[in-house]
Amino acid sequence: MKHKVNEIKLSYKEHLKTSVTIKSSKEVNALLYNYWDKNTIALFESFKIVLLNNSNKVKGICQLSIGGISGTMVDIRILFAIVLKSLSVGIILAHNHPSGKLKPSEADKQLTEKIKKAAELLDVKVLDHLIIVPNGDYYSFADEGIL
Repeated sequence: MKHKVNEIKLSYKEHLKTSVTIKSSKEVNALLYNYWDKNTIALFESFKIVLLNNSNKVKGICQLSIGGISGTMVDIRILFAIVLKSLSVGIILAHNHPSGKLKPSEADKQLTEKIKKAAELLDVKVLDHLIIVPNGDYYSFADEGIL
């Protein structure tokens, strides 16, 4: 008896050669804020990752989840599937707070720690986690020494 199973193929294609190199949280915030949909940033939370190569050049930005007014779910298995598929060696996490509150919640801190531990196993660097608010201000976990 011959069994049939699905074939799994992995691919990654760079359509744009980017020259954006990340050197600071301010640069990341400017990039992400420009990318964020201004029509929804004050309505609901969403979570994005910035994918980086070994020189901290941006390979791309991927939206992982869209949530409600006060939270969004992040499946770290999907996060790392994207990181590994894109052959990224560094990531920057980001989510927005529609309320305008810059302080991270306990859930924000716990999620960051969980992702950081998983990343260490895969030799992926978590360089920062930004909280972005509707007026363009931000909070950087790295700048505040809690990463």
